[in-house]
Amino acid sequence: MRRAILTSQRLLAVFLTGMLLLFSPIVSLFDRPLFWLGIPMIYLYLFSVWAILIAAMALIISSSQK
Repeated sequence: MRRAILTSQRLLAVFLTGMLLLFSPIVSLFDRPLFWLGIPMIYLYLFSVWAILIAAMALIISSSQK
């Protein structure tokens, strides 16, 4: 029971972090005509944040099943 509460708290923290990182004023910081290897910075930022959030959730869920 304690482990389930800890897992849900960690997932909530990841969710809130994701909401903060995908909040419009922060995303607008990367909305510039800059490119990295031909990829616009805003796309690189959005997809990187998205992938990191998914990886963090997968790590939390997989560690809770042990």
